[in-house]
Amino acid sequence: MASEQRLTGGGTSGNERLTAATGVLLLVLLAVIGVTIIRLGALLWVHLFVGMLLLPPVLLKMGSTGYRFARYYTANPAYREKGPPATPMRLLAPFVVISTVVVMGSGVALLFAGPSSRGTLFPIHKLSFFAWLAFTVLHVLGHLLDLPAPLRADFRANAGLSGQEPGRDGRVLSLVGVLVAGLVLAVLLIPEFGPWLHAHLHAHHH
Repeated sequence: MASEQRLTGGGTSGNERLTAATGVLLLVLLAVIGVTIIRLGALLWVHLFVGMLLLPPVLLKMGSTGYRFARYYTANPAYREKGPPATPMRLLAPFVVISTVVVMGSGVALLFAGPSSRGTLFPIHKLSFFAWLAFTVLHVLGHLLDLPAPLRADFRANAGLSGQEPGRDGRVLSLVGVLVAGLVLAVLLIPEFGPWLHAHLHAHHH
């Protein structure tokens, strides 16, 4: 039972901590994506690689926030007592989710369809990225002050000692797991980068 608590315990606080930690991980990866966009020509390979690496962490973030949503609206007492996110955040959430799905989905579609799809899929990817960026900046600003406390709870020096933090091991494993899954996915898809890199080089030399 003790080992189960270390993996799956934590309740509403555990869910909040997992969401916060995943959010910070995504911020770091998205900062890298931001740099690649500024210099897309030189950093196209990095853009494609990190774009694929992002997919599992994004799914984890959606899963943790979706779980809270589901538990609250199915009248779970603990989640009811904790209450919903602030109204502006709840109103913003669908736009964040939809724009995330569109920007990630169009990116994956572009990768597999190849440079010939640039005329049709690239405008969708580009426009959805700007919409997603606007909604995500608002989302991050809305939660910025809430991040330090849950992060400190799980990642301070003695957080993992004596089973003090129920579910901490499971949350750390989840974060490591999505990073590893993202790396594996990105490495497996490297052969798909070829046509895009070749097209970029071809365009650059003409």
